[in-house]
Amino acid sequence: MKRFIRLFILCILVSASSASAQTQHISYTVDKIWGNGQHCAFTSIAEFQGKYYVTFREAQGHVFDSDGEARGKIRILVSEDGDKWETLPPISKEGYDLRDPKLSVTPDGRLMVTLGGSVYRNQKLITCEPHVMFSEDGKTFTEPQPIVFKSKVEGESEWLWRVTWMGDTGYGVSYGGPDGQEATIKLLKTTDGINYSLVQSFPDIKGFPNEATVRFLPDGRMAILLRRDGDDRQAMWGLSNAPFTEWTWKKTGFYLGGPDCIVLDDNRIVAAGRTFLAPHAAKTTIFVGDNNGRFIDAVILPSGGDTSYPGFITVGNELWVSYYSMHGTPNASIYLAKFPLDMFHKRNK
Repeated sequence: MKRFIRLFILCILVSASSASAQTQHISYTVDKIWGNGQHCAFTSIAEFQGKYYVTFREAQGHVFDSDGEARGKIRILVSEDGDKWETLPPISKEGYDLRDPKLSVTPDGRLMVTLGGSVYRNQKLITCEPHVMFSEDGKTFTEPQPIVFKSKVEGESEWLWRVTWMGDTGYGVSYGGPDGQEATIKLLKTTDGINYSLVQSFPDIKGFPNEATVRFLPDGRMAILLRRDGDDRQAMWGLSNAPFTEWTWKKTGFYLGGPDCIVLDDNRIVAAGRTFLAPHAAKTTIFVGDNNGRFIDAVILPSGGDTSYPGFITVGNELWVSYYSMHGTPNASIYLAKFPLDMFHKRNK
């Protein structure tokens, strides 16, 4: 797959400390790594067996095709250097709209993809059935199979959005509930990527909480970055010590759609997602913060229209950010931004 476009960008990052503000000039690159006229969205990125993988949903539209059906497929790109990307055959499942694929590497060394499986009838969502698939070589994958929720209540939906592994256990947040009622988020755990049991539910978090990313801090605490689409719509940051049943939550002060974050080795947090910092203008924005959930907006990526759902990995002295956007094409395309990693590290006063 040839590289379509590369942008070299110079911007200014303003970083805040308790005593002063510092201004830092940054240069970074943005590559358009995939765009084929379809609506390509909801990215994730990972390193596996020395290669780099980016996955996303591909279809005619954000949900529905021109005939009113939802037929999302999962596409996976692979690269040896992060510049030249090749595609694996797209993955589909009859009767399902596959979307929101998320990559992780299991403790036994397999590449795992969790993905949503939606079923529609007459453009009405009938059920959400999350799936998972695995690969031992990064080339061939098992057929998507339904995830098993041991705590699921009959009649309720569950949407598991991302899994993060710590030791032999994977953790993820699901959201859902009875039709017509506000979603409840639940922290789940797994040891095989297929079967999930309940760790803690959060019925007191209101404002339609939904997509969430789990990460671990250097001191062993678990952090959750949570999207909310109701009330004041502010994203939330949660912290907990093992066994992760007692939590403290705070609002971040901004909306974040399709959230992801990464913990750097100096305890700094880099987060990103869809924002509306400029009124009525969707952008994919990167934030820098600390482990107590204090964030500042740092970089607005080249983006617009239907955009967001970033993914993070560190490669050498760089931070790579995958995302999708419509700013340069009629339908959304996939982009990869590469930043010098030290621009996000804490600096002395």
